[in-house]
Amino acid sequence: MPDFYRMVESAKNAMIHVMDLKPDDHVLVITDKKTERIGRAFYQAAEQYGCTADLFDIPNSNRPLKTVPQPMLDKLDGTTVAINAFASMQEETPFRIQWIKQILATGRIRLGHGPGITEAMMIDGPMNVDYAGMLATAVRLSDAFTNAASVHITALAGTDVTVYIEDRPFANDIKITTEHFGNLPCGEIWCAPVENRGDGLIVCDGSIGDIGNVTEPLHITIRNGKITELISNDDKLVKQVQALLKIDPEASVIGELGIGLNAGAKLTGNLLEDEKAFNTAHIAFGNNEEMAGGQNKSKTHRDFLFYKPTFTVTYKDGSQRTLIKDGTIQI
Repeated sequence: MPDFYRMVESAKNAMIHVMDLKPDDHVLVITDKKTERIGRAFYQAAEQYGCTADLFDIPNSNRPLKTVPQPMLDKLDGTTVAINAFASMQEETPFRIQWIKQILATGRIRLGHGPGITEAMMIDGPMNVDYAGMLATAVRLSDAFTNAASVHITALAGTDVTVYIEDRPFANDIKITTEHFGNLPCGEIWCAPVENRGDGLIVCDGSIGDIGNVTEPLHITIRNGKITELISNDDKLVKQVQALLKIDPEASVIGELGIGLNAGAKLTGNLLEDEKAFNTAHIAFGNNEEMAGGQNKSKTHRDFLFYKPTFTVTYKDGSQRTLIKDGTIQI
């Protein structure tokens, strides 16, 4: 089967299983020159399923976008399913957050968010998976965090940090609703940690959102939920991350704790896929307003991934349980 038609089938399966696609949906696909074939695969998949569909190509001349163009906003009229299948640019994080807020504010649109999605993901990677099995794992692990107060996270590269998650329930992106958007490809659970608590060291030895794989580990020290120090043998990386964290005061405040669950995800340097991979976890800093209990209103959101984590949870009653050991789920 030619690659394009394999992408169409992947797009259709994801929209059916993850986004509960119905023939009476109106699907809006946002794409650009770099991801044009992927965008058209989603468009064609929607039409094949009996939906009405529309396609919006972001002009290259306007990149990177700082705000949502009015023509994009106009396309939301009547839309019930939206697919973001466009290139990922680190300067566009504020635009993406604004666009997500606009979509969720309608109260009727289910959003599949895939900035940086690639044809490899569509053809042989994390878009071709056992969605039912992945959902079952997500629910089982999320349920194991019920009544958690805090979680102590360690990893082989040196991560040793405690974050506080009391009354901050986990969600997943394997079932997208009008209230909760998710990534395409999907495959993680996450929560919004308490923003003004959390201490220790995160050693990012994987990848960083919109930056890619690190050549040298990045050591991130946090106190009371806020980054206080960045250290790496890669001075350029430190300066790059420091600049991104200066977008606003809350950009360096903890915003997310996530765990990858997608058996088809590979470690490629593209965080959209990396953060879904088994044996990984990530902590993000910045906006978490769309997560349960989230209070961080930053204009940005940036993930830092590390390998083979161990999660030891302390519950409200004082009991403890190791849910993940060196990246392997124990329940």
